[in-house]
Amino acid sequence: MYHDLVKEALIAEGWTITDDPYKVSVDTKWEIDLGAEKLIGAEKEDRKIAVEVKSFLAPSFSYEFHGVIGQYFNYIINLERFDKERVLYLAIPLDIWNTKFQKEAIQYSINQMKANIIVYDVETEKIEKWIPYNQK
Repeated sequence: MYHDLVKEALIAEGWTITDDPYKVSVDTKWEIDLGAEKLIGAEKEDRKIAVEVKSFLAPSFSYEFHGVIGQYFNYIINLERFDKERVLYLAIPLDIWNTKFQKEAIQYSINQMKANIIVYDVETEKIEKWIPYNQK
């Protein structure tokens, strides 16, 4: 539901969308929502990311979260095989981040997954936080 919102927010931050969607594997239909690149001027180093956008609008947060864990795991292991330079991010709405994702069990799970997080605001249509795994 918020795919285009996150895509436009990434573009506003200087990212170039390279894949929409980003195909994870050649022999499955697994697709991450977006692939993006950004040239970092100071180091002249190309950063590549893949972003899986989630809305968490399903009636059951637990059910949707468990699905996200499976998706993230499948995507991360396939990126390790086919595109090691690309860093996977999970994009989560700000209101869900501030409520559901602050629970101890959820924080523990995303830390165990080594998940990188983008928090986006549906109201302002901007990215509020980048939370790389190593900064949690």
